[in-house]
Amino acid sequence: MAAPIRAATASRSATDTLRIGVIGAGVAGQAAAIALAGDGHEVRVFERFANARPLGAGLLLQPSGMLALERLGLRDEAERCGARVTELDGRILNGRRVLDLAYPDGECGLGIHRGALFGLLHEAMLGRGARLTLDFEVERVEDFARPVIVSARNENEGAFDLLLDCAGAHDRLRSELGLGVRAPLYPWGALWATCTDPAGAFAGKLRQRYDGAHLMIGILPVGRAPQTGAPCVAFFWSVKLADVESERAAGLHALKARVLAAWPEAAPIVNQIGQFEDFSLATYRDVSVGPCVRGRVVVIGDAAHGTSPQLGQGANLALIDAVTLAHCLRQTRDVDAALARYQRDRARHVAFYRYASRLLTPAFQSDGAIVPWLRDHFLALANRLPGGRYLSSTTLSGVRKFPIGLWKPPE
Repeated sequence: MAAPIRAATASRSATDTLRIGVIGAGVAGQAAAIALAGDGHEVRVFERFANARPLGAGLLLQPSGMLALERLGLRDEAERCGARVTELDGRILNGRRVLDLAYPDGECGLGIHRGALFGLLHEAMLGRGARLTLDFEVERVEDFARPVIVSARNENEGAFDLLLDCAGAHDRLRSELGLGVRAPLYPWGALWATCTDPAGAFAGKLRQRYDGAHLMIGILPVGRAPQTGAPCVAFFWSVKLADVESERAAGLHALKARVLAAWPEAAPIVNQIGQFEDFSLATYRDVSVGPCVRGRVVVIGDAAHGTSPQLGQGANLALIDAVTLAHCLRQTRDVDAALARYQRDRARHVAFYRYASRLLTPAFQSDGAIVPWLRDHFLALANRLPGGRYLSSTTLSGVRKFPIGLWKPPE
């Protein structure tokens, strides 16, 4: 599956080789390192943690993200350790279905444990020859034309021909780059935990339960756990960030009681959670960076366009950013021209999901009453209108562009 990258490597001359720095060993950073090192570039990845590791329990990859993994030669491995998801099933407490989203014929999403995806990317990144430096927190960038990075301990690395900021939605560095950055923190996040599902009772669908927009519970099949191989699901509970400590103080028993009162069928999953510390807290930002390039520095992934999780597009967009950037660099020896093309190629696709996520969030995570009421009464109806099912399925698949049109993967 890695043939496209290897073919590009074979045609690249030594004079075309770039020295590339990558800040952050998350999905965007590792995917970019795989693609760029596979094309013959000298790639250095800098991670602020002493041990590179995944954060969170599970995620949903959409068909567009799977195409990006295919470009990296990792689709088959991901499908072996992930779980097929054919639809999204969202219901209010009386059982009435208000969210009914299915993928186009022949397509599906892939629920995958974050640890499993991280492991695939990490192994491939090192296997392609990228060098990883741990415990290096980038404090600032000097000389944007030939970037040099300086750590919090005043260590210098560079100069680089190209520097990628892939430090995630909570990235602090991007504000120092002189770009137009907007990144407010969403007031709602989610508590996540990984549980086993040996009977496969929750296979095939992302299931959610709602009470207005102040309560959202979900169970996502995520394939097999990296350590044990057991079939797993990710359980999540929407929570207002200001209430996390009060939830903790009230105790796990109280949280479980609220979950089971709303969704009794979730008992086999919820009862596996033994202590509050089994949860990890996910927080989200509404990120926009424009432009995302300054000199030879480019911001990609969640650092450039983080969203709420409502459309399940975060990892998708990061993977697509990585393969698109590599594609643009293959088309020309002029790095500045490649970066300009990258911005043009990604702008409309990213814009659609940034705006759509921003509009949908109040319907699922908020204190409001009107927007959730409209969701409960009109969302399912919208799918039955002419063109409604097509619009929802292509939105879910991750291929919409703003204002109209469909994204296509780079060849």
